[in-house]
Amino acid sequence: MTTAPAPAHPVLPTTARSLEHLLAAAQAEHRLPSVVAGIVRGGRLVWTGAAGTAVSDAAGEHAPTLDTQYRIGSITKTFVAAGVLRCVEDGLAGLDDPLGAHLPELGTGGVGALTVGQLLGQASGLQAETDGPWWERTPGGDWRQLLPLLGPEALRHRAGVRFHYSNVGYGVLGELLGRVRGAAWDEVVAEQFLRPLGMDRTSTRPLAPAAQGFAVHPWADAVLPEPEHDAGAMAPAGQLWSTVPDLARWAGAVADGAGVLRRGTVEAMRQPQVVDDARGAAWGAGYGLGLQLWNADGRRFAGHSGSMPGFVAMLRVDVETSDAVLALTNSTTGFGDLPVRLLAAFTQAEPATPRPWRPRAVDADVLELVGPWYWGPAPLLLRAGPGGTLELSGMTGRARASRFERDAATGAWRGLDDYYAGEVLRPVRGADGAVSHLDLASFRLTRTPYDPDADVPGGVDRAGWRP
Repeated sequence: MTTAPAPAHPVLPTTARSLEHLLAAAQAEHRLPSVVAGIVRGGRLVWTGAAGTAVSDAAGEHAPTLDTQYRIGSITKTFVAAGVLRCVEDGLAGLDDPLGAHLPELGTGGVGALTVGQLLGQASGLQAETDGPWWERTPGGDWRQLLPLLGPEALRHRAGVRFHYSNVGYGVLGELLGRVRGAAWDEVVAEQFLRPLGMDRTSTRPLAPAAQGFAVHPWADAVLPEPEHDAGAMAPAGQLWSTVPDLARWAGAVADGAGVLRRGTVEAMRQPQVVDDARGAAWGAGYGLGLQLWNADGRRFAGHSGSMPGFVAMLRVDVETSDAVLALTNSTTGFGDLPVRLLAAFTQAEPATPRPWRPRAVDADVLELVGPWYWGPAPLLLRAGPGGTLELSGMTGRARASRFERDAATGAWRGLDDYYAGEVLRPVRGADGAVSHLDLASFRLTRTPYDPDADVPGGVDRAGWRP
């Protein structure tokens, strides 16, 4: 067992021993040449660990350290997606734009008619891999060589109806990002994310010290070096190399934007576009705008896995707490559920401390709206939420709940999520200026059940409630 240098804010010694044991056990069980991992809380690495010694590069065989690069595979997609969404933030592209609007050589039909959002969300129906040689193990060509593969036959499913993971789609998105910004996709990623976040050990090709990727023989304790090359036009699908400390910084962006993405953009990235319902059960995995999503009994996680010949990687963030786990190995077959087990062990041993409650200023017109309301006989509760929002929930069980944000232009409130996402909540005042009821997407919410003095569609029986 090789322990990486201690982080600035370490976990408890008992927690560290538990995590180190899990890491060592996974290295032995899965016969990993080497494996490194980290836990992030509050945007900082609180634990790092390393196991194994077979990290071969130009300097020879040595043990992994925090500075050792590993190939992160499809975690690359999260950077490309973030770059495209920055274009959306800046008004240079739209999620509903057809690809042909930015890549006119694709035409107006077929692949050219697919939208930017469909490719980001793995809902385009585009073929998963390139035709011809296995692109992950052979040198790649440029965009001109990928383009002939994007004819009508590249569409495997009707767009927007099912999850179909497409590496080809992210090759296209990389070209789109570069075309819109007037620079290569990796230059855009470096300018917008890597340099601002201090990720100076993340690159498109390995920079020493870097791990050699290996295939481990299934029936013997022998290893075979895997090839590494420039994937060309397919590089946006999985070519980046990185380290645990660098990915810890990127975990902050996945959690809250880390100053390089707007909060609303991060929330959009974590909104399911499609779910993987192949097993016919409640959805456990899905895809947002460039992020893999996991649903573990209602607890949501976001991030991405990555695999390339010789490497497997994982970045996984708890959406509720922003705690994150990172794991990297130089074995083609990977480390199983090690990241899930590490994060679970950490959070069980050291639960996140709730943020302390503090009073905050609340506008008078917001205070006027909070408290019980009724949708017919169903009791609802409206609370003042953080950031000047309103939060609607049921008082006696399941209800159509939503958060609302004030529309500065109209003074009304617009739903942010759940059933009333995008719908308008409008306070209606009587002749005396007081709020008489709330109009919510044509429903009337009143201060008493079926208030006879409120404007309830269909009217209220004047005889009132009866036994």
